[in-house]
Amino acid sequence: MPREDRSQQPDERTEEERERDREERARRRAAEPVRPPIPAVDQQAPSASWGPLLTSDTTAPPAASPQTPQTLRRRGGGRSFSARAGAVLALLAAGAIIWLLLSALHGRSHPKPIPVPVAVKVLIPEGKTRLQIAQIAASDGLTGSYRAASRRSALLNPVHYGAPRNTPDLEGFLFPATYEMNPGANVSQLVEEQLIAFRQRFGAGEIRRAHELGVTPYELLTVASMIEREAQTSHDRPLIAAVIYNRLHQGMPLGIDASIYYAVELQRGIATYTEELTEAQLHIDSPYNTRTHTGLPPTPISNPGLASIEAAAHPAHVSYLYYVAAADGCGEQAFSTSEAAFERNVAAYRAAVQANGGHPPTCKRK
Repeated sequence: MPREDRSQQPDERTEEERERDREERARRRAAEPVRPPIPAVDQQAPSASWGPLLTSDTTAPPAASPQTPQTLRRRGGGRSFSARAGAVLALLAAGAIIWLLLSALHGRSHPKPIPVPVAVKVLIPEGKTRLQIAQIAASDGLTGSYRAASRRSALLNPVHYGAPRNTPDLEGFLFPATYEMNPGANVSQLVEEQLIAFRQRFGAGEIRRAHELGVTPYELLTVASMIEREAQTSHDRPLIAAVIYNRLHQGMPLGIDASIYYAVELQRGIATYTEELTEAQLHIDSPYNTRTHTGLPPTPISNPGLASIEAAAHPAHVSYLYYVAAADGCGEQAFSTSEAAFERNVAAYRAAVQANGGHPPTCKRK
């Protein structure tokens, strides 16, 4: 039977046939697998955070924004509490370490004060001898033997100043001043400081002046030591120096009683002799007896200060040959060029002593 051209024929199906067609199409659609719609992909959220979006037997959860609270909880996972606890413990430990360091630094910045020993001021007056300085050092608490320490030193050799090689000690070089010493310091330290002070004050100028005066530096120092023990005023220092040099040039005995006192002290082994010289002592057999021996004594008889050293280096330009204590008792000397004038001054002084009950005259000058 030839195929009918249905496109050219009108639709003559009954209502029953059309209903069957609708049911057939519905069955076909029900038999086809269901394809779920593909969700839109968030380009900012990492795909690995959620795993597979869908499986064959699950329903996909609704997509969440990466900044929602749900997203933050999933990113932190179960490590959030332990991490915070660890951070807190680390901060506490760091704070404890910082506190300990600050405490240590505070303790170092405020250490317990160490008591500083108070320096001992050792006063050595001008004109003192080695034996007298030894007493001062002992009374100020210095240790050791000053007499032994002041015999010689590597800091100063008297021979370099023109002293004889057999010079027994450093008398004359032990410069008088006030020295600050540690409590209980050894006397050798005092001797060293005295010698350093002497070298600072007795230098090229004094050495040159000694040669100009026709003496050695050591002899100039010896003259200064006698001036120191004889003069009581600054006015008399260069005048006494002139008398000593004038007598040396004329070959006369110096007649310095201070040198005889030094001889008595050495003979008796004492530091200071304060009694009046007896007639026997005026004739004591000693090279320091300048009444019976001409020239200078063999060593200085004291340790002079700067003023006496200056006077020995620059004596007054006068022709005096004699002096004796003035009768007014004010400390100055009465100078003269002749022996007759000298005897008159001696008589005046003796009369003043007698008038004062046998004691040296008292100065009445205001």
